[in-house]
Amino acid sequence: MSFLKTSLFLLAPAVLLAGDLERIRYNHPGLVVDLGVGLWAWPLPMDYDGDGDLDLLVSSGGVPYEGTYFFENPGGSKTPVFKPGVPVGDYRTNVQLSPDGTVTTPGKTYPDFLSSGFDQPQPIGLETDDFHTSEGRVRANQWKRVDYDGDGVLDLVVGIGDWADYGWDDAYNEKGEWTNGPLHGYVYWARGTDGGYEKPQPVEAGGEPVDVYGMPSPNFADFDGDGDLDLICGEFLDGFTYFENEGTRTDPKYKKSKRLSPRMDLQMITPVSVDWDGDGDPDLIVGDEDGRVAFVENLGKAKFADPVYFQQEAEYVKFGALITPVGFDWDDDGDEDIIAGNSAGYIGFIENLDGGDPPKWAAPVHLEAGGERIRIQAGNSGSIQGPAEAKWGYTTLSVADWDDDGLPDLIVNSIWGKVVWFRNIGTKKEPSFAAAAPMKYYAGMPATPGPAWNWWTPSEREVVTQWRTTPLAVEWYSLGRPQLLMIDAEGYLRLFRPSEHYELLWPPPGTPPVLTARPHSQWDSKHRPIESGVGSLRLNAGTAGKSGRRKFTAVDWDQDGDLDLLVNSVSVNFLSNEEEHWAGSEWERVVFEDKGPVTDEVLAGHTTSPTTADWNQDGVPDLLIGAEDGFLYYMKNPRSK
Repeated sequence: MSFLKTSLFLLAPAVLLAGDLERIRYNHPGLVVDLGVGLWAWPLPMDYDGDGDLDLLVSSGGVPYEGTYFFENPGGSKTPVFKPGVPVGDYRTNVQLSPDGTVTTPGKTYPDFLSSGFDQPQPIGLETDDFHTSEGRVRANQWKRVDYDGDGVLDLVVGIGDWADYGWDDAYNEKGEWTNGPLHGYVYWARGTDGGYEKPQPVEAGGEPVDVYGMPSPNFADFDGDGDLDLICGEFLDGFTYFENEGTRTDPKYKKSKRLSPRMDLQMITPVSVDWDGDGDPDLIVGDEDGRVAFVENLGKAKFADPVYFQQEAEYVKFGALITPVGFDWDDDGDEDIIAGNSAGYIGFIENLDGGDPPKWAAPVHLEAGGERIRIQAGNSGSIQGPAEAKWGYTTLSVADWDDDGLPDLIVNSIWGKVVWFRNIGTKKEPSFAAAAPMKYYAGMPATPGPAWNWWTPSEREVVTQWRTTPLAVEWYSLGRPQLLMIDAEGYLRLFRPSEHYELLWPPPGTPPVLTARPHSQWDSKHRPIESGVGSLRLNAGTAGKSGRRKFTAVDWDQDGDLDLLVNSVSVNFLSNEEEHWAGSEWERVVFEDKGPVTDEVLAGHTTSPTTADWNQDGVPDLLIGAEDGFLYYMKNPRSK
């Protein structure tokens, strides 16, 4: 049996992941959606099934979807609709496809890949430390074989993404300028010999070593059609850099860098050169951080078209990466749809088309506000982890009628930690939104600074909390209007009441804690308990980049008549509401008990995002989890009928 057939048989995905946890399907024959794997796409375009056209293999991380997937090209055009992905191997970061078809990972080749996949690696005979040292800060490490100098012998080229100068976290000055260094993306080549390779040396351009903004993904090919090998690099962000060979095929000399015009939609891009459309010049097949893959066509003489993202027959519901879903009847037709944010900073509407159990789903649609597509991004200074995260937004949200006009609004937090709301100026059946407005504290409240590590100061009364954490609009106690449950700048979970002007009332200093927990009252940035006993419920005690990242929802999960919490963890933890202490018409204190994860399945390397749905309409909320891979996972409530 061939490797392909064996792999398809052994690794075919099961419907149930663990217990009753299920990955949500579109259940929509004929629907076409963006081709997508999990978190971070490493494409390997090749004729994998031997039928004469180029298929896509894509290796991808992102728990729990990680693996290497085969997308069959049915033929017919340069942008075909691929068959759904089928797992054929484990995930391999830094996996590369060489011009001669060889598959490589750092220090290894897989010469029999079509038959044995990653099972029979052959050592190259070099280690990264032999030519590049960086105090453990190498993140991209991309090895390929190519005849660099045209002597008929395959040489070795290596792209190194080096983070030593950049550091990682919390290095802005008071003007929002990054005070650490940039990312570096170096390219090396090693001459091939009969016995292996000479010591790698830097590739130079314009008399200096090639150095792009991280993750260089080097591609040597004749992009301009003049008979020698040019160089195109990717980067950790979204663009491409071109180095024209002004020398010869056997004595390459590269000009200074030139930025190409195409830009990818997201970042952490992984370009691979191949003549995809069969017109005689090398194109680029490029993976994105959210698992999508695009065709960037060479129009001739190293002029490139804008990316065209590949499509596939719909299988599993996906919306980018680190999806943050909310179950809500968005179009007022009697069934629960999904509204979701993601790592790219978009907000999407995924329509429930039939109210079935399970439902039939439409493809995600990006929401707009103020006449423009909603997309919140960090830019150069919005991520506490630095300008390398410029195109991330990490939107997380809730849906509620915040201004009491009968229409659902959006309450949104993001990578900035600024809580904003989008007022619905449409109708129940066809919501539309005004541009984002900052959530404000009530005018009589004392100064409310954001997290101490922010380089910027909130505007007057602006609600700022820790980044990437849920602003949950929920009616915890009966006011006839929702309150806002979210962590504050120090990571404590707080319940904020709205004023008559829909602004937030900050709990006064010295107020007894409203929300407490036992046995664990404090968690670290990896969602592990670090403090025991009953105390204020601190969902994250971390600072700077280790802060925030908490996603949660409030629901009567155990059906005992009070609101519990479902909180992100390695999956989702159930915090049971055990005690309520009243003070007049309001709760003075609520005590939760951490009952642990609701499933043994690991759904998070970064984070999960829980919400609820009742698709079988039995009145009992079931669990819907957004995972870092961008897919959705569903679990029936044990009490569901």
